[in-house]
Amino acid sequence: MKKRLLPLLLLLATAAPLLWAALAPVSAASRDQLFEIPKGTWERRMAGKKDEILPERITLTLGVRDVLHLRNSDTVPQIFGPVLIMPGQDFRLPFEQTGEHPFACTAHASGQMTVVVEEAPAPGWARLRWRFQTLLNHFA
Repeated sequence: MKKRLLPLLLLLATAAPLLWAALAPVSAASRDQLFEIPKGTWERRMAGKKDEILPERITLTLGVRDVLHLRNSDTVPQIFGPVLIMPGQDFRLPFEQTGEHPFACTAHASGQMTVVVEEAPAPGWARLRWRFQTLLNHFA
């Protein structure tokens, strides 16, 4: 009897968290996804350095993290789309539709940044994959 109980307990210990991850609602403490333009970005650009301060593609998820939050910690203004973000200023841009949204961005060497807004994952395998990918991105 005990020999049969151990495999069953191991199966339950593995299956329960996976089942929760696949079916539990997706939520976040804040809907903001913060990206900071660090001090010295403009100086490094003027010195010819090609450091990528912000990713060229930012992925947001509707209903979970769907507000792009940019913080300009540099000493010069930065342009994002039609907005001038002054030094020390924050800018929040909420998204309500899925799709790819290109923006001009002076914090990039290319001068462009794309914000990709994805639909919240449906329960099941899609949600399980989304949670796993989010976890991997967190440690990357």
